[in-house]
Amino acid sequence: MSVDALLLSIPPLLVYLLVGGVIGIESLGIPLPGEVVLVGAALMSSRHDLPVHPAGVAAAAIIGAVVGDSIGYSIGRRFGMPLFDRVGARYPNHFGPGHIAFAQSLFDRWGVMAVFFGRFVALLRILAGPLAGALKMAYPRFLMANVTGAICWAGGTTALVYYAGMAAEHWLSRFSWVALLVAVLAGVIGTMALRGRVGARIAELEAQHRPEPDPVSDYSAE
Repeated sequence: MSVDALLLSIPPLLVYLLVGGVIGIESLGIPLPGEVVLVGAALMSSRHDLPVHPAGVAAAAIIGAVVGDSIGYSIGRRFGMPLFDRVGARYPNHFGPGHIAFAQSLFDRWGVMAVFFGRFVALLRILAGPLAGALKMAYPRFLMANVTGAICWAGGTTALVYYAGMAAEHWLSRFSWVALLVAVLAGVIGTMALRGRVGARIAELEAQHRPEPDPVSDYSAE
């Protein structure tokens, strides 16, 4: 079976459910590639021979983001900051003290706007809902930032990828593969640089929150 035939065999409802489900679970606080799924579905919608519609993709992503964040908010409000200590001990690569401290510093600085802009940042996209609940942010303010952020992120990403997919063939007919490669590399380098800065800040905060060794225990062990 060819790739085109395989894509044509996928029901659009299944695509929408996958988009909403993955983004909802990610927003709940479980690391999943929500952005990758959204981009993939938006690319499918840019092909007119496929029954996937961009409005359906965007709507599924928005609903998944809002519902997932709201559930995450409820969990965070119910269990508070100790929740992150327990989860961080089990999954230090995603919820370590440095990750939580970095996210909390953004909340302290930006307040409710951290929820809105957090939709565009992978780390905050996972932590925004539970952390906002744990910090006892007022739910109406959280919900407003959550909904507007989801609309801008999901709608904007879907529209950008949709029109980019439609124009891809036109771009490739006007620009060389070298120019395309340079553009892709520039985007990858920019993304890696941003992640590097965030990672360095998280590592710095991780070191600050690492418990100091007990000199008495060290001496006794000798």
